[in-house]
Amino acid sequence: MTPALPAAVLWDMDGTLVDTEPYWIAAEAPLVERFGGTWTHEQALQMVGMGLEDAARILQDAGVRMPVHEIIDLLTSEVMRQLRTEGVPFRPGAKELLLGLRDAGIPTALVTMSMRRMATEIVDLIEFEAFDLVVGGDDVARPKPFPDPYLQACEALGVRPEDVVAIEDSPNGLRSSLAAGIASIGVPNVVSLVGVGAHELWPTLDGRTVADLAAFHAAHRQETPA
Repeated sequence: MTPALPAAVLWDMDGTLVDTEPYWIAAEAPLVERFGGTWTHEQALQMVGMGLEDAARILQDAGVRMPVHEIIDLLTSEVMRQLRTEGVPFRPGAKELLLGLRDAGIPTALVTMSMRRMATEIVDLIEFEAFDLVVGGDDVARPKPFPDPYLQACEALGVRPEDVVAIEDSPNGLRSSLAAGIASIGVPNVVSLVGVGAHELWPTLDGRTVADLAAFHAAHRQETPA
């Protein structure tokens, strides 16, 4: 018997759909150094998957004397500049899996802590209609690791959290989807996901199909008490 398909698949963006984490890291160090501070690679890795307001406050603690909203706007604009200059680096297998989901008629949502204007610009560069919904970091009251972004996406799509699958690359992102009660797949990129609690860890999305997602979803449902 073919496993039942999930009611929707919810995607993180930075590091999961597209490999923009190096762009964020490259934008942070010069900003801190402009104000006489230092910024290490280890500090940058600690901010992966973090809400932009929380990240901006950490940069303030590192010496950046700017309001939170100005830090967010500056970093977002710089990452978007790099995207326009360097191109959009889609993660291996991500677009192919998205296309398979669309062909199968499975709703999809992009759930990101990046600002909506950046998320929609990236989505517009995909050559097919990849997402039914975009939830940006400026669309939610509480960022990841709170469950709010994923719960908001489920409500907007009209699906139950227990009926969907989330794909994440960061500890904060996984904590958010798990707190929402969603079957969650971790696909690590620049930070380890060991011990975070993902229901499965996939080294890559390359070669993964809708059938893999359906099998994962069915196995999770069998393990979860009704």
